[in-house]
Amino acid sequence: MSYDTFKNITIQQLESLVALLEAGSFTQAAAKLFISQSALTKQIKNLEASAGTTLVIRGGAGITLTAEGQTLYDYAKRISRLLTDAKERVERLKNQESGHVYISASTTPSTYILPHLLTQVQLRHPDINLHIQMHDSDETTQCILNSQAEIGVIGKEVVNRKISFERLCKDELVLAVPVHHPLARKKSITLNELAGTAFIARGHGSGTRDIVEKAFQRHSGKSLPQLKVIAEMGSAEAVKEAIMAGLGVSILSIFAVRRELSQGLLTTVNIIDCPMERYLYIIYRKNFSFRKHHQHFLDVARSYQPL
Repeated sequence: MSYDTFKNITIQQLESLVALLEAGSFTQAAAKLFISQSALTKQIKNLEASAGTTLVIRGGAGITLTAEGQTLYDYAKRISRLLTDAKERVERLKNQESGHVYISASTTPSTYILPHLLTQVQLRHPDINLHIQMHDSDETTQCILNSQAEIGVIGKEVVNRKISFERLCKDELVLAVPVHHPLARKKSITLNELAGTAFIARGHGSGTRDIVEKAFQRHSGKSLPQLKVIAEMGSAEAVKEAIMAGLGVSILSIFAVRRELSQGLLTTVNIIDCPMERYLYIIYRKNFSFRKHHQHFLDVARSYQPL
């Protein structure tokens, strides 16, 4: 099977053919294309070689085309119009203010931070459509890596060369206890005092759990298994309900318990030897191509101040 040389025809060669016929001479066409006359001649010869036939006839009356040349010229004009249309459409998309933003967020930011942040986004950019998935921090990171989401919001720093991250806001982790719990009468306790208390842990993959475990190890060498862990739960809301039901105590984001604290349903106790602070992070793939609506979302997020 012989090679189809027609596949070698380039856009530049077709543009040369169009310019040559419309200018009427190699000299004028070369000037229009900002190339030398010899370069234009080479483009036409290569085009004829790929087409396998003569396309251009030079004569005393100027430049004329063979039947094959006229056919190719007509297609070249159509291709040129399609390219112009494609360019205009791409430019419109690049400059388009509206669009869809696909977000994956871990449970704490998705429940207590994103509703306020997304409200600000909608107030400033009502044409942006926001789509939210809720996972734990590890699952959210995988969603970003697998292109299942464009932007992530999680509760711990990511160490992955394929991901960029930015601080969204500071968070404090607090020991939340029922108001009638024995610990509620104390302003502060040590980790050793906490060791014998029924404790409700967040599930594996949770940014909150990861921060708590690292803080325990850093300040006292203790780990969660050394506490009296009686349950593990997948969300801060489930943990709060369990605390208020009297199941035990837990360490949660201050954002998760603000309402219950203001209503007198829970109280917090300071852990003297183990302060716990963290940042919530925005993450995205390093090679992700941001469009204007993504940039608008990030601009609002970067200026966001928690209520």
